[in-house]
Amino acid sequence: MDKEDSEQRARKEAPSYQAPALEKGLDILELLAASDIPLSRTDIARLLNRSVGEIYRMLHQLVHRNYVAIANDSYTLTTKLFELSHYNPPTQRLLSESIPIMHKLAGEVDQACHLTVYSQGRQIVIGKVDVPSGMGFSVRIGSELDVLVSASGRVLLAFQDDQTRDLRIKEAAQRESGQDPDAVRASLGKIARRGFEAAPSGQVKGLFAISFPILDLRGFALAALTVPYADRVDLKDRKTAKEVEAILGSAAEMLTLRVSGRHIPPP
Repeated sequence: MDKEDSEQRARKEAPSYQAPALEKGLDILELLAASDIPLSRTDIARLLNRSVGEIYRMLHQLVHRNYVAIANDSYTLTTKLFELSHYNPPTQRLLSESIPIMHKLAGEVDQACHLTVYSQGRQIVIGKVDVPSGMGFSVRIGSELDVLVSASGRVLLAFQDDQTRDLRIKEAAQRESGQDPDAVRASLGKIARRGFEAAPSGQVKGLFAISFPILDLRGFALAALTVPYADRVDLKDRKTAKEVEAILGSAAEMLTLRVSGRHIPPP
């Protein structure tokens, strides 16, 4: 690839619109959020590979708007970003974004689907759409489901940091006796590498569960979007489990993008 081709490719990959001042402000906020200690103006400029003059006005405005505090010539984040994030409750946002996507998903695959979140050793169904054709398997909103033996529960555990995952395994094991924690961890590792879970249901005979994570910005599971795939012997043109898997994966990626702005990496 010659120089001209490289330049053309760079122009195509660059954002269509640029806002240098906004980018500087966001760079500063992200840097301060990742730092365990207050940073001086010189520290910030050095770590962002900018001059002190470039960031002076931006820091002044961030302090003026109460996003950043200054003490002893060093800067730290205030709680304003935290407070703003709670003006829009995560669960309510998740639900409002998920419902139209779930309706479209159910219509495309003619299967029910549901959305679950983790809660103290169990998972709670917070949203669901029934089978459009009227015959199939579904769960009620508010139902409490096991974690370790279900596809959606394992997805909620697999996409977490090690400490959170171990804590949740212990919590769930107290409610679901007879589970081997080492076997569970091995299973979760496979799910994390694969990017989703698809397996015969451990609770309902003849059911095949397919579940994808809805990820936050850090790549951890906020929720699990699941299709309990029920085959119909009277419908020959019904989508296969493999086809449902692909459609469900696209729906989960869209919901993740809507909620956290994150693209789900390919398996």
